[in-house]
Amino acid sequence: MDLETGFHHVKKESWRTVLTLAYQSLGVVYGDLSTSPLYVYKSTFDEDIHHSETNEEIYGVLSFVFWTLTLVPLLKYVFIVLKADDNGEGGTFALYSLLCRHARVNSLPNCQLADEELSEYKKDGGVNGLSPKSNLGSRLKSSLEKHRVLQRFLLVLALIGTCMVIGDGILTPALSVFSAVSGLELSMSKEHHKYVEVPVTCVILICLFALQHYGTHRVGYLFAPVILIWLLCISSIGLYNIIYWNPHVYRALSPYYMYKFLKKTQQGGWLSLGGILLCITGSEAMFADLGHFSQLSIKIAFTSLVYPSLILAYMGQAAYLSRHHNIESDYQIGFYVSVPEKLRWPVLVIAILAAVVGSQAIITGTFSIIKQCSSLGCFPKVKIVHTSSKIHGQIYIPEINWLLMVLCLAVTVGFRDTRRMGNASGLAVITVMLVTTCLMSLVIVLCWQKSVFLAICFVFFFGTIEALYFTASLVKFLEGAWVPIALSFIFLIVMCVWHYGTLKKYEFDVQNKVSVNWLLTLGPDLGIVRVRGIGLLHTELVSGIPAIFSHFVTNFPAFHQVLVFLCIKSVPVPHVRPEERFLVGHIGPRECRLYRCIVRYGYRDVHKDDIEFEKDLVCSIAEFVRSENSSPNYVKVDRETDNDDKMKVVGACSTHLDGIQMSEDDSDNIEEASPSELKEIQSPTIKPQKRVRFIVPESPKIESESMEELRELTEAREAGVAYILGHTCLRAKQGSSLIKKLVIDFGYEFLRKNSRTSTLALTVPHVSTLEVGMVYHV
Repeated sequence: MDLETGFHHVKKESWRTVLTLAYQSLGVVYGDLSTSPLYVYKSTFDEDIHHSETNEEIYGVLSFVFWTLTLVPLLKYVFIVLKADDNGEGGTFALYSLLCRHARVNSLPNCQLADEELSEYKKDGGVNGLSPKSNLGSRLKSSLEKHRVLQRFLLVLALIGTCMVIGDGILTPALSVFSAVSGLELSMSKEHHKYVEVPVTCVILICLFALQHYGTHRVGYLFAPVILIWLLCISSIGLYNIIYWNPHVYRALSPYYMYKFLKKTQQGGWLSLGGILLCITGSEAMFADLGHFSQLSIKIAFTSLVYPSLILAYMGQAAYLSRHHNIESDYQIGFYVSVPEKLRWPVLVIAILAAVVGSQAIITGTFSIIKQCSSLGCFPKVKIVHTSSKIHGQIYIPEINWLLMVLCLAVTVGFRDTRRMGNASGLAVITVMLVTTCLMSLVIVLCWQKSVFLAICFVFFFGTIEALYFTASLVKFLEGAWVPIALSFIFLIVMCVWHYGTLKKYEFDVQNKVSVNWLLTLGPDLGIVRVRGIGLLHTELVSGIPAIFSHFVTNFPAFHQVLVFLCIKSVPVPHVRPEERFLVGHIGPRECRLYRCIVRYGYRDVHKDDIEFEKDLVCSIAEFVRSENSSPNYVKVDRETDNDDKMKVVGACSTHLDGIQMSEDDSDNIEEASPSELKEIQSPTIKPQKRVRFIVPESPKIESESMEELRELTEAREAGVAYILGHTCLRAKQGSSLIKKLVIDFGYEFLRKNSRTSTLALTVPHVSTLEVGMVYHV
């Protein structure tokens, strides 16, 4: 599936496009945030504080909600954090990716100097190597580049934020749907309600997760209207309650009421901040889902509709509660009690639909961030299914989906109330925001090149607010807050073990790689023969010959007439343009027909399937052969080596229409070009399994040596392509510590055996695959 095109919307967008994106963002970005009025007041007044006739508590809570919504989503995210995009992409890994490029800090071991020449590998408008203006900023950058401990701490910080996002993907659907279904309690007795609420919630959640493999594009057009109707509904009800019950409730927006609230309630008021915190649940989605929309569209949607609607909804609930103090049961402090009785059933239906949409958005976001982690070598390989051929980023991960469903149902059945669910969800949300604040402070200094003082002010202001909420949530560890900590700890252990094992595996490959000269000495004297066809040897190395190949040749003394050392790697940018996809070069003399091909993908790119990939790969090698003499513009691949195997950037087949083209099995396609402009190069074999022809432009003139190389490549392609894949088993070497043996021998090997193989191995036919087993002692 080729979804490479269509995501580079750099051109200036029209107002119509911006407004359309703003409308569509309602269903994807703001579903979670918009449903927060369902449970904020109920969670806040559950145990720690009580509603009194003085109304100081309800006015104080409203003041806290108003200023929290104003300072965090509006000021922090809309006006500051959204500007820290990574070529249009947002989220925790986008910030980490920015820092990796500016401070030369990278979790990927096989990065090259040539990667910094990518169009999207830009630093401040494309100027590489700029140092921060202040001395403190320069020292900070050099310290990050020198000390591995700081680099690991930065990676762990980004992983903690990622793990909390995954935890939020488990807790938010349970909390949103459970809160929406709780509206049933007003229409039945409490004895019957407790037997209905949990089963109905579980059925909705099961249906939600079971429908994930169909993709959201089939019902996605309904998401925005549902959230729009929901926002209009809660704002209208809020406005009605303000006018009808208490028109003077606007006075509670003054910060003075926060002071009165804390003065009266003291410790109980501080603990209740864990419930108030839920009003900003889903704010991180504005930044995380930036890649699907634009900064301007997200800002317009929030400032013009979402923010005013939420403020009116919270003010309306406060206005109603300020006139109703006789609270007989806990549910009368919730959302539905402030809804006029005649509207409760329609509002209940809309609320459940809005909760499902909000849950869908966080589930899709969880899939997306796990894909990013996997691309950057921080999560085991999983099966990624693209549910839409038109919409970039619509993915489905079966294993993660069912795991999320089981954990989500366990949370629902285990807690059975919004208080403990809210405590758990609140801690996950505020931890992600704290991580974003810490990473943003580094972005301000290293990427934006602002003063360290400005970064300290940013951390102090927003960090203080978030730390206040964080401590209030953390205190409720035994009352549900332990769930995100436990889940994040497990996911963090998995990520760290996988990343450590991946690094050790790559280090073994680097230390045990063989030289090109060793390969060139292999010949008929040693019994080595060349067989027809193309051999693609998959390796993580970007230079040298991998040990797996020497192991293969010594046990099976033959390899193909055209041998390609293929490295498919991720680079710390969101997308790699198709015209910059391949790095191709010769290994040794060109008559040996040995090539190195490095295929580069961004952490949000979609990998092609095997048929298109094979065609693009062979075509890129042919284009390299054709242009080798006419335009010998080689790139410097590495800083440390002088590189005997020089490489060139070659685009995918569709990007060099004026260059070489390949035709397979269909001779009619050749007639599209004039014979005076193009020349055919085809295999001399009489009855090939597949007819392959390269269509080469007449100008510039190709040397006879290159023509012969192209003919041999054509013949090899007709004979077929074989994939040589390494099947490695890691073992801790003798003398290793007990912890290392546990991590490598048990932890990493367990994850490797129970995870998917490489993307390449998943797509190629089994008849074309040859696996070479080898034990790595690391």
